[in-house]
Amino acid sequence: MVLTTSANSTTLLLMIRTRGLTHIHLIVRDMERSLHFYRTVFGMRERFRVDENLVFLNTPGSKDMITLHEDPDSADVAGTSGGIAHFGFSLVNADLDTAIKEVNKAGGKLLRRGEHSPGVPYAYVADPDGYVIEF
Repeated sequence: MVLTTSANSTTLLLMIRTRGLTHIHLIVRDMERSLHFYRTVFGMRERFRVDENLVFLNTPGSKDMITLHEDPDSADVAGTSGGIAHFGFSLVNADLDTAIKEVNKAGGKLLRRGEHSPGVPYAYVADPDGYVIEF
């Protein structure tokens, strides 16, 4: 519940309570290529398939989930952001050099690297379809 006030009124807003984000759904051009990338770079495991074109993966030990969807009718939008700039993964050991090498080996690429502030490094990489991922 959130209470907002202004000079003339008070409003009570009821929040929808959730357990957090459940998944991100990505349109991909080539299911096998995408499965290879997310398995190799992030160690993600297949949790289930709705069919050969819709696969749910997650990082072992976490509740995160990525849905990969190979849809020929939507292939032209694969890798486009639709208003979402990127999604991020938190690295266990913060070794950006190794993470970037794994991305490159799995068919992705480094887009840019730097520091958000002193001592807070980041790297933006792209998966094979062009989706931007932040470490």
